[in-house]
Amino acid sequence: MKKTLAALCLGLVALAAQAQGWPEKTVTLVVPFPPAGSTDQVARAVGPLLTNALKQSFLVDNKPGATGTIGATFVKRAPADGYTFLVSSLGPLAITPHLIKGMQYDPLKDFDLITVAVQSPNVLIVPANSPYKSVADVIAYLRANPGKMTFASAGHGTSDHLTAELFWQQTGTSAIHVPYKGGAPAHADIMGGQVDASFQNINAVVQYIKGGKMRALAITSAARSPVLPDVPTLAEAGVKNVEVTSWQAIVAPKGLPPAVREKAHAAFAQALNDPKVRDQFVSIGFEMVVNTPAQFAQFQRQEYAKWKSVIETGKITID
Repeated sequence: MKKTLAALCLGLVALAAQAQGWPEKTVTLVVPFPPAGSTDQVARAVGPLLTNALKQSFLVDNKPGATGTIGATFVKRAPADGYTFLVSSLGPLAITPHLIKGMQYDPLKDFDLITVAVQSPNVLIVPANSPYKSVADVIAYLRANPGKMTFASAGHGTSDHLTAELFWQQTGTSAIHVPYKGGAPAHADIMGGQVDASFQNINAVVQYIKGGKMRALAITSAARSPVLPDVPTLAEAGVKNVEVTSWQAIVAPKGLPPAVREKAHAAFAQALNDPKVRDQFVSIGFEMVVNTPAQFAQFQRQEYAKWKSVIETGKITID
């Protein structure tokens, strides 16, 4: 009994020492998407603050491909030592597992959750010169012309793709999904009139809306957005049960020492709550979340089940 207690005490001391020493070398923040997107913005905003606070480099490593699953798989296979984190959107953590067969990770089992950093609603947009002036106009056309209107997305399995699918399900309509390789080319073709509409992250397109290059018809949050106060919610426009937020979160390989996980959570939370970071994100339509690992786990389960239902109902697959 005495030996067992002694071993336990030594183990606790070792864990405490490990947390106190962390980080002792460069930490990598893996972003499973190309640079300049919403997820990349989060990683690059907190990286310098973490570097300053913890006196070790926090470097962003973009590993795009396969709708984010290449980067997520890389982190799943990395040592659980606190030197590799995944900064991800909801796609790899709640959506793509229902779309891709034979995935190399289970998002509910293979990661230690740190925090959901931010979230933002999507906004239904059309080209500035579009004949559609309201959600009612869009629905009227969809019902009169099933399967003809085009909706752009940043790719199969992204939140903008799945939001459109949910919108069609709730309105009993159908349209053509036009997937792009990222948000930027989708935005260009929306502004150029090559596609009819899209659900995009509000933070990614608010500057185009305010600049008169896109027209916003509705947002997918429960309440109106402070950055677009004149744009109604979908519920206000008569479409219920299409409340969607895109979110970015931070996770680590499963098995992170508890003391390191606690220190990492505190460090990420401090960086995300920095006034300059908060102001930067809030000004473009993000909402700060910065929740606990337990709250994150509950939220992830809810999102996982929600998108599973949407994908199964719509019989959605990745071609």
